[in-house]
Amino acid sequence: MATTQRIDIDDPEVDMDDAQRLLYRGEPFTGEVTEHLGGKLVSLDSYADGVQNGSSREWYKDGTLRSEGTVREGLPRGEFREWHSNGTLASRKNFDDDGLTIREEYEWDEDGRPTRSWRLDDHRHET
Repeated sequence: MATTQRIDIDDPEVDMDDAQRLLYRGEPFTGEVTEHLGGKLVSLDSYADGVQNGSSREWYKDGTLRSEGTVREGLPRGEFREWHSNGTLASRKNFDDDGLTIREEYEWDEDGRPTRSWRLDDHRHET
């Protein structure tokens, strides 16, 4: 069973090419890319051939989940969620298969009260 290669985004051997692909030691990278702040893991993204592809997660420095979703070929797909620093859900967006169209978007304040609701299907905006 092969293990997934994991690198830190701040590694001096990480670079980007003209096509905006992530390179590691001069080659398009496949595996997981981490970012740390003050010794704490704050992001973990999956890449394939230098392009973000797979799960994407971010955390606050205290370890509270900040956001999560899935990226395919560099574009968001399906549901993306973000949380306030107190752990309350802040937003939920659903992206179409094209990765460019938002089908629906919901937002909540830090107390969990809805602040925005929007769906492409019914062309209705609420705030």
